[in-house]
Amino acid sequence: MAKLRNYIESDADKINELAVLAFEQYKNHYDNWDEFSKNLSKFSELSQSSEIIVSENHKNEIVGAVAYVPAAATKAEFFPENTPIIRMLIVNPNARGSGIGKALSNECIARATRDGNKTIALHTSPIMSVALPMYLRMGFQEYCKAPDMYGVKYNVYAKSIA
Repeated sequence: MAKLRNYIESDADKINELAVLAFEQYKNHYDNWDEFSKNLSKFSELSQSSEIIVSENHKNEIVGAVAYVPAAATKAEFFPENTPIIRMLIVNPNARGSGIGKALSNECIARATRDGNKTIALHTSPIMSVALPMYLRMGFQEYCKAPDMYGVKYNVYAKSIA
């Protein structure tokens, strides 16, 4: 099982590359993959407003990451007000199916609980054929539609944690 730890600045390049790699299988779904992938490659910038959690394998290689965005942080208006969010969950395609995504998600839920929140939210797309079913199994329910991103439909999902 991979171990989780907090992000450190020297992780920046690796998680930026991993973000693009994790989404690359969906590149034909996005209207402008070049622009979208440039945004993905800035994942580490989320550390300025979020807690980034990384997952390492037994060789200490980063195989996943996620940003926990606290309730008070500025976020898109389509998210529930005063609610923390799970943002940019990424897992190396070669490590999928080993529980990394669920472990990272559960760590975000633990941090939301730590902070005294009753709900946590995220947004994802039906094209995310591994992530979306995982979130639904974890108890997330559709909250509202989110704006399309580069031609891909997204929805907001929320989970009660109280």
